[in-house]
Amino acid sequence: MTDTALPAAPTPPGPPGTPPGAPPHGEDPPKRSYAKLAADESREDFSLRYAPHAYRRWSPSTVAGTALGGIAYLADFAIGASIVFTYGFTSGLASILTAAVIIFVTGIPIARACAKYGLDMDLITRGAGFGYFGSTLTSLIYASFTFIFFALEGSIMAQAMHQAIGLPVQFGYLLTTLIVIPIVFRGMGALAKVQAWTQPVWLIGLVLPFVVLAFNAPDSWGAFTSFGGTEGAGSGFDWIGFGLGTGVALSLIAQIGEQADYLRFMPARTERNKRRWNVAVLAAGPGWVVIGAAKQLGGAFLAFVALEAVGKTHALEPIAPQIEALKPWLGSFALPAAALFVIVSQIKINVTNAYSGSLSWSNFFSRLTHRHPGRVWYIFLNLAIALTLMEMDMFAALNKLLGFYSNVGIAWITAVAADLVINKRIGLSPKYIEFKRAYLYAVNPAGFGSMVIASVVSILAFFGLFGEYAEAFSTFIAAGLALILCPLIAWATKGKYYLARPNPVNGPGAEVPDITATHLCAVCDTAYELPDIADCPAHAGPICSLCCSLDSTCGDACRKAPAAGAVLMPMPTVRGE
Repeated sequence: MTDTALPAAPTPPGPPGTPPGAPPHGEDPPKRSYAKLAADESREDFSLRYAPHAYRRWSPSTVAGTALGGIAYLADFAIGASIVFTYGFTSGLASILTAAVIIFVTGIPIARACAKYGLDMDLITRGAGFGYFGSTLTSLIYASFTFIFFALEGSIMAQAMHQAIGLPVQFGYLLTTLIVIPIVFRGMGALAKVQAWTQPVWLIGLVLPFVVLAFNAPDSWGAFTSFGGTEGAGSGFDWIGFGLGTGVALSLIAQIGEQADYLRFMPARTERNKRRWNVAVLAAGPGWVVIGAAKQLGGAFLAFVALEAVGKTHALEPIAPQIEALKPWLGSFALPAAALFVIVSQIKINVTNAYSGSLSWSNFFSRLTHRHPGRVWYIFLNLAIALTLMEMDMFAALNKLLGFYSNVGIAWITAVAADLVINKRIGLSPKYIEFKRAYLYAVNPAGFGSMVIASVVSILAFFGLFGEYAEAFSTFIAAGLALILCPLIAWATKGKYYLARPNPVNGPGAEVPDITATHLCAVCDTAYELPDIADCPAHAGPICSLCCSLDSTCGDACRKAPAAGAVLMPMPTVRGE
């Protein structure tokens, strides 16, 4: 069987000089061969599988710093300004803070699970109530998040280049798309370097405009707090405006997935590092929204100060308020300084958007086609969709697009969080995350069903079917239904659809003295750590999670006839220090 997949970091047993991924001396060639790009782990980064301990070589602080580097985006500025301009300061502030609390609370269990189990958002979703194919839809939801926000960030970058050098925005869209490809192509190592090198410039650019305004326009904040918006909303609190504004801000809830793409490389939590580990996971996981909410409010403030000088349309574009804020100190240098900040910010976030999008598309197509040519090919698919959205001027329909998307995003994230916090704690769901096809039902109605029901009802509300207030609070409907239905469906089905059969390799009942021990996959002849291995009756031995996913000939024998008897597994190999 020839297909494309990826080997893990550890080298399989063999005589001295055996190349990584080669079969042991004297044995037949592996049943599945590997495409060159998919086999290069410096680019592939375990895109479809568990991140092994051997690969988690970064410290907690390094992982956290890299993950937080990805939230440099200026969409927060545009989103915050759009909310406050539309609904006024009081309703806008309440919307931003409420959305931040919801995002923070739902992000805590997801971040901890990703860091603990070395899994990305897609694999966590599989085992947290959605099932093997049930999580396929969420891969599309997540991929949509990455290309929508890539397009939004790319539009902001194109606006900056147009202001700075007069580059037509259509060419700017293309340039912002092409510039990230060499970085994203190289994987996590390259992303970590880019985030570290650009962080000082970004921090200076972020803080400097507010410092200038504090000295040169000290009364502007007081005027901002009584701002009634540009659409006649008024400065007082309005429930409709609050609900609609919260829906826009909640479109960022799927950002936890991008944080998870980094958190899965967090080293194992030990007694020695547990304090640093906990702080790093909290900061790099849900902690991003603390900075994000501050950026939304700050972006709205800068836009308000610049409103009279540049007009409403340009005030919503982050480059113009940056320039106006810097002019008192930098004069003619305000434009290049602001442009540099915007471009650096957009590169920092769009390499993350493109990287995370490639992971999502890989997960989606591997399950539909049983093939995996490599993560890097899906970079081009994600960028092509994002470029199309930019050329269609999606920036002009910002509020409506993000408000619609948040209904689906919050239903998904809330269902996963409900399973991790409620179902697992009261015994409706297994205590661990099982992500391998060999042990999962295709669809679990607990998570998948609750997400679909919550999304459909909230979208109908969003389009006004249930009245004005239901339309404004559609995202609250999505969150509430997902939170209630996930444990309710799990209880009604008695948790039946979480596991198709027990996991004898590293499940709760298995004796695993060393989780880093390896088995040689019977299909690709490569050594993988125990969490990435299943027992396979079709191949009469151990099989890695990716070969299991890509197998189209086994007929799911392990799940359809789990009582046929256990597969005899060889003793795992314990890696020497």
